Amino acid sequence: MSDNTTLSRVNRHLLILYATETGTAQETADRISRECRRAYFQCRICSMEMYSPEALISETLVLFVVATTGSGAEPRAMTPLWNLLLRSHLPHDLFEDLDFSVFGLGDSAYERFCWPAKKLCKRLLSLGAREICPRGEGDDQHRLGLYGALEPWIDNLLETLSRSYPSDSDVGNLRPPSKPPPRVITTDMASTPETLKPYSADSNHFDVTVRRNRRITAEDWFQDVRHFEFVSDRHIEYNPGDMAVIHPIAIGAEVNSFLTLMGWANLADAPFSILHSMLDQTLPDRIPCITTLRVLFTHHLDFNAVPRRSFFQILRYFTTDDSERERLDEFLSLEGADEFYEYCQLVKRTIREVLSEFRSVRIPRDYIFDVFPPLRPRHFSFASSAKCHPREIHLCAAIVKYRTKLKMPRKGICTSYLANLRPDDRLQIRVEKGVIKLPDNPHVPVICVGPGTGIAPMRAVIEDRIDAGSNATTLYFGCRSKCKDHHYGTEWETYAESKRITYRVAFSRDGPEGTKRTYVQDLILKDKDSVWDLLNNQRGTLIISGSSNKMPAAVRGAISSIAEDCGKMLKEDALKFVNEMEREGRLIEECWS
Repeated sequence: MSDNTTLSRVNRHLLILYATETGTAQETADRISRECRRAYFQCRICSMEMYSPEALISETLVLFVVATTGSGAEPRAMTPLWNLLLRSHLPHDLFEDLDFSVFGLGDSAYERFCWPAKKLCKRLLSLGAREICPRGEGDDQHRLGLYGALEPWIDNLLETLSRSYPSDSDVGNLRPPSKPPPRVITTDMASTPETLKPYSADSNHFDVTVRRNRRITAEDWFQDVRHFEFVSDRHIEYNPGDMAVIHPIAIGAEVNSFLTLMGWANLADAPFSILHSMLDQTLPDRIPCITTLRVLFTHHLDFNAVPRRSFFQILRYFTTDDSERERLDEFLSLEGADEFYEYCQLVKRTIREVLSEFRSVRIPRDYIFDVFPPLRPRHFSFASSAKCHPREIHLCAAIVKYRTKLKMPRKGICTSYLANLRPDDRLQIRVEKGVIKLPDNPHVPVICVGPGTGIAPMRAVIEDRIDAGSNATTLYFGCRSKCKDHHYGTEWETYAESKRITYRVAFSRDGPEGTKRTYVQDLILKDKDSVWDLLNNQRGTLIISGSSNKMPAAVRGAISSIAEDCGKMLKEDALKFVNEMEREGRLIEECWS
């Protein structure tokens, strides 16, 4: 009897909603769904982005899998659902018929560890829902990564589900672990139809032409930062803080090399159809119904990703060599956690490199979506105002290039794709809503803090406000050297000279050797009186953009210190002041890991 037939007979259903940024929450949702299948539950699995928030009222059993972005924000996919749940008029018993559990993903090195998952759980409880299994919190800092919490949480979940939802059937409570069935069925086709084209017309995408691809850091500087300009074929609208979503394309020579490694070179261009057979498992977006291996590994599947633990779990089913299977079992054991970390995560070993070492592995075509992760789109903040640059998109991006601890060169897939673009090249860009919301009145003060490539959305903000007649914007920019990585420095100095912005810049490495380095938070503290006047007396907005390492917390700490000093507040009240700014939408973080 097939899995789907058995599940239909038992007739137990649950919904899994996930919100992801990098794909980890989606992969985790797939894993939870496979395990729930062992308990004879038929799962629906859906991104919160594609789920109608209003439909939640009709659900009875939901598992939420929620990632954490930046320094504690929810993923963009979760925002519509979260905004609905925050409505003040919702009755306290709205979800009295809903059973739920939440698994959060985060990094305990950050203060707001698994913050979106905690907020979601608390809000659902306040609206009458029943938490059937305690919230799980996957931690990147654990020696097993998120799996250190995920696996015991799944065990607890399955036990709870079997107890709370007993089956009337004779199938039993839990099947033993075994090789999962493939999520697709592929069938050879005689010819290649038009549907082979990877991306068909989509109203959410804009066809654009490259006008400029210019390096804006010094040629001898270690980091290659580019300014890109694209021209759209049609009218395009976006606001400061909105995102350009770009789907990368793998380099042809690398695709050829990988297909040869896998023994697929002679089959690379043979067309086949795809049938999504296991509907409780996700597939990458916009997979063509008929395709080829070359198209899939060029546009849809990522063989250059650093594999996660789940990759090794399924790989062991496809090796015919006992020593290789034994090594995989060691990686997956608790005792082998350190060896796995050193082999894979520490040196950023890629899927392609792993498969080159496990030479007996033969992956059936039907299982390619179970083994290889999606080639994910990348998000870049617009570095331009649509008002100032009609039908244009400007981006500012650092080209990812480094060497691993094994001295192996590494390149970011999407930024390498962008770096290789030439004038008149064509591509598609999707516009996605961001988190920045400017004051309606352009004369309300705005403080922009955007060191490094965090300057991108700030350029959009500044251009937009200047176009509206504002001269009430203060920019704090930070970089290492005025001569090396002063992104758009001439623009800021020109605006400052004409009194259209106030410009403050910290060059952290240009000071005399041995002196304390100056960062944006140091300048903010130095300007404490004016900053306090702008944020407290004039009720201005503070926007922080950049890497979510120590910078955002340091800037928030500086504002808190200013509230203590200039506002004569106790430390606890100063922290409340900062948090209240955030609740009011006057403190906005657009940060990334």
